[in-house]
Amino acid sequence: MFGPHTGGDEDRRDRFGAAGGVPHTRLIDGCVAGRQFGEYLFAIDLLNQRQGSRCDQDNLMAVGVDFPAVPVFGEVVHGDQSALGAVGVVSFAVPLIPVHGAGEFRLPNGRGPQSEVQRILLKAQVSHASNIVPTLRNMEQTVRVDKVLLCAPRGFCAGVEMAIKALAWMVRAFEPPVYCYHEIVHNKLVVDRFIERGVVFVDDISEVPEGRPIMLSAHGSAPEVVAAARERGSYVVNAVCPLVTKVHHEVKVRASKGYRIIYVGHDGHEEAVGTMAVAPTSISRVESVAEVAALPDFDEPTALLAQTTLSHREWSEVANAAKDRFPDLWQPGRSDLCFATTNRQSALMAIADRCDAIVVIGSANSSNTNALAKLAEEAGCERVYRINGPDELPADLEGTVGVTAGASAPDDVVAAVIASLDPTEGVEEVRITEEDEYFAPPRDIRDLLGALNVATTVGLGGDLASSPPLEDRRINATDVLLKL
Repeated sequence: MFGPHTGGDEDRRDRFGAAGGVPHTRLIDGCVAGRQFGEYLFAIDLLNQRQGSRCDQDNLMAVGVDFPAVPVFGEVVHGDQSALGAVGVVSFAVPLIPVHGAGEFRLPNGRGPQSEVQRILLKAQVSHASNIVPTLRNMEQTVRVDKVLLCAPRGFCAGVEMAIKALAWMVRAFEPPVYCYHEIVHNKLVVDRFIERGVVFVDDISEVPEGRPIMLSAHGSAPEVVAAARERGSYVVNAVCPLVTKVHHEVKVRASKGYRIIYVGHDGHEEAVGTMAVAPTSISRVESVAEVAALPDFDEPTALLAQTTLSHREWSEVANAAKDRFPDLWQPGRSDLCFATTNRQSALMAIADRCDAIVVIGSANSSNTNALAKLAEEAGCERVYRINGPDELPADLEGTVGVTAGASAPDDVVAAVIASLDPTEGVEEVRITEEDEYFAPPRDIRDLLGALNVATTVGLGGDLASSPPLEDRRINATDVLLKL
C-alpha cells in the first residue's frame, strides 16, 4: 500500500542520511476518502527525534509535504526496519471531523490544534471530506475503548422520520425560504442542516411573511397557532407526530365531558405547551410527586394524560401518586408514552450494567435524550455523557462504552461516534425489539406530491395511470438529510 515519496531529491537525502539508508517515517493511512490519501512515505530527520517525539513542521516541509493533501498529523511511536532503512511508524494525532459545509476540519475533543502544522492541516481543503473515517487515537491521551455496546432500537423514531422527510419535500418544492414553527425536531445537527438549505425556524407565526410556506413541527402546535399559520401561509403542512395528535384528541374529548385533566409534562416543553393549549381551562400540568400533592381537591371527575417523550420512570412515579390522590382517575386504554421512547430506554437498561461509560447522542433540548442520560445515571453508570456528535466525546474513555441515541439523532452521527471510539474488540449490537412502525407523510404533503406528480407527468407527455406511486416508506430520513 505504501510507496516512497517522490518529492524528495539528493539534497534532502544528504540531510537525512546516506542514499540507500534513508530514514523514513511511514504514515499509516486510516482514511478511505480518495486517491490522494493512498500512499505517503516521508523522509524525516530521525537523528533529532526519540521514540514518542512529534514530527515538526521543518521536517515535513523539508521533504516537500503538500499540506493540503495530508489528512492528519502524527507522531513517531516506534522504530522498524525495512528495505528503506530505519522506519518510524507514525500514529495519527486525532481524527479530523469535517465541519459541515465549511470545507474545514476540527478536532474531536473540542481542543485546538497542538502545532502550526495541525493548524495548517485543519484548514486544508480536502476533497471527499465526508468519507474520512475518524478512527484514530488522541495525541495527549490514548483512548483505550475495548468494546462498544450499541443499543437497538436507537435514533430516529417514526414520527421524526415523517417530520424530517416532510420538511425535506417542502424544501424541494418551494423556493427558499421555507418557514418552520419551532424546531422541526429537537436536534441541533438536523436543524442546522435545514438552516443551510434556507429553512427559517421561528417561535411566533407573526414572524413569517405573508404568503410563505409554513411547516408546523413534530411536537404539536396550539389550535390558535395552526389557525394563524393557515391564515398567513401560502401552503401549510402540519407535521405533528400522530402520537401527539392522539393526546390532543384525548384532551379535547375529556374536557368536553367535563373532566379535570392532570397532565404529566415538562414545564415549557413545546409538546406540553401545545397540548395544554387544546383545553387551557380544563388542564393542570404536573411533573413531580410534590406537584401532585399540591393539587386542589377537584369537584369534577379527573383524567390522567402524559407528554409522549417522558421516561417510564418519570411517568410512573407521578402517575402512581396521582392515582393514590384521585382513586377514580380515568386513563386511556393505551399508554400515551411513545413506544420508541420506551424501547430506547429498555435497550439502554439491557446494557447499563456492562458499561464503564455510556454515551447518549442527542441535543440538550431533547426530552427523550435527557431521559436516556438520566436513566443511565440512575442505573448506576458513573460516567454518562450526552453529546451532539463525535467532537464532544471525552478523550479518556476506556473499557466498554455503551452507545445509544435519542429519537431525533441521525444515523450518520451515531456511525461517526462509533468510528471515533474505534473499539479494539469491535461493536456488539444489543437489540431488545424490532421497530417497524411507519407514519405516512402528512395529508398536505401527500396532496402536494400528488399535484407535483400530475404536473410533471402531464408536462412531459406521460401517462398518469402508469406513473409509479411514492414509496415513502422505503426512504430513510438520514439519507434524505445527507442528500439535501
